[in-house]
Amino acid sequence: MPLDAACLTALVGELRPQLEGARVDKIFQPGRDEVVLHLRTPQGNQKLLLTANPSHPRLLMTALTRENPASPPMFCMLLRKHLTGARVLSVTQPPMERVVTLELETLNELGDRVTRRLILEAMGRRSNLILTDENGRITDCLRKVDGELSQLRPVLPGLYYRLPPAREDRRNPRETDRETLAALLDTAPEEAEADRWLLDTFSGLSPLICREVVHRAAGQTDARLHEIDHERLLDAVEDVLGAIDDPRPTALFREGEPKDFSYLPIGQYRDYYERRSYESFSALLDEFYAVRETGERVRQRGQELIRHLTSARNRVERKLQIQSKELAEARDREQYRVSGDLITANLYRMEKGERSLTAVNYYDPECRELTVALDPLLTPQQNAAKYYKKYSKAKTAEAVLTKQIEQGRGELDYLESVLESLQRAEGERDLNEIRQELEDGGYLRPQKNGKRPMKRPRPQPMEFRSSAGLRISVGKNNVQNDQLTCKLAGKGDIWLHTQGIHGAHVILWTGGAEPDEKSLEEAATLAAWFSQGRSGSRVPVDYTPVRYVKKTAGARPGMVIYTTCRTMYVTPEEPEVKRIQGQR
Repeated sequence: MPLDAACLTALVGELRPQLEGARVDKIFQPGRDEVVLHLRTPQGNQKLLLTANPSHPRLLMTALTRENPASPPMFCMLLRKHLTGARVLSVTQPPMERVVTLELETLNELGDRVTRRLILEAMGRRSNLILTDENGRITDCLRKVDGELSQLRPVLPGLYYRLPPAREDRRNPRETDRETLAALLDTAPEEAEADRWLLDTFSGLSPLICREVVHRAAGQTDARLHEIDHERLLDAVEDVLGAIDDPRPTALFREGEPKDFSYLPIGQYRDYYERRSYESFSALLDEFYAVRETGERVRQRGQELIRHLTSARNRVERKLQIQSKELAEARDREQYRVSGDLITANLYRMEKGERSLTAVNYYDPECRELTVALDPLLTPQQNAAKYYKKYSKAKTAEAVLTKQIEQGRGELDYLESVLESLQRAEGERDLNEIRQELEDGGYLRPQKNGKRPMKRPRPQPMEFRSSAGLRISVGKNNVQNDQLTCKLAGKGDIWLHTQGIHGAHVILWTGGAEPDEKSLEEAATLAAWFSQGRSGSRVPVDYTPVRYVKKTAGARPGMVIYTTCRTMYVTPEEPEVKRIQGQR
């Protein structure tokens, strides 16, 4: 859910003591919509994440490490120029609005002390991150909003910053006393749904909070106003709003998947959702969005690679279709030789200018007549030579096309494997390895940015530990697969891969010893999970000592051959084996 104003108020109250007085040490922009400020605080070094993502805007003290791009974006460079070394003076929020302002004191180009404001507008698709100067003029922003997008409130560098206009038809619930609320209830339509009425009357409350108020007052969420005792409803409103000053961050999970969160325990779902309490909002938001946001960030950055790969794959598929059609025609070449032989056998009765020849086909067991098309501009001898040439050409084409189709299928198989490895990419480093692989293969042009090429980091496969303590490595792309299988693994270690399905190379490190069945099964489950067979029920996984796995000369990355294997059938499932942290 997006961060509503009530949750944001509780979050700002939690962050204010940590932020005020802190100094900005470093600034990074790991994603298009997010900025991380490294702060020096009395409690130690901390990281403040500000995200203007339309799906989940927020700010929090994050403990997660995010990969940064090789070249910082322009907005990041601007923030570094104006805010590096700045001291946070205050953290404010307009009452029940989804806007947070960090006021910072810093030095300008002349060495004078000035104030800057970094403003996060956490308003769904209109979310933005804005930097203003001491006079309130916008220095820059993540999303520029011109007059065509919004005539009411443009957001552009050079303009004075104005708060988003408040809705006049809604009240601030924290500034509405009990008597006023009671009077509003008395004039409200009796048949109105209680949660809908609260949502339409007050600003800053999410549907979840409005339903929780009704649940606490009536024991259900779909009650109408005339079905609820007004005094109990007033008590529920005061109880829910009062929890903003003493929040108890709570997240709701369903089958291990995060579904919703709030600043107080949610009772309306009873036992349908699992409730988890957290010591702070920052810890809650870190866990709630960690997996979802990482996957989204990788998908965004991988879109270009997916587009190039899909285009290359479709091109190879079209080429294979054309070649297969030509091969079928080449294999039907015998008709050309028969036509040439019939023309040669009937030269004595042919003349130039004829359009066809009808003669007995002595190759036919029943000796039926066959009509052969002729070119009237050619002599009979030239027509015969034309058919013999077609036959010879088709014979040569069969050999050439067979080889080209085999190469094309290998290329298609390789491109499918790269597309599959993109699904296992976990960050910028993995995507860069895949990009480099495609550049080396000629599928992408090398990036030219005028800088010296950076030294390639050593590939970092995923590392797990089996229940028996054996190490299991899983390659995330073809480069890592080659590195694992051909360079790192010992001859006696066990190599695993799904049978006939694109997937990761998996190495069970045994040091030549016989592995236990449980570790072997866990490694096979990892091979099935990190493959195209993830959605299957029983996936065949081949396994064999590494000594039987070979890479042929000229083979593409990740492509190997193996012999003397055994096969295990496993059901793909989320790995239960422990992943070794800090491998990235």
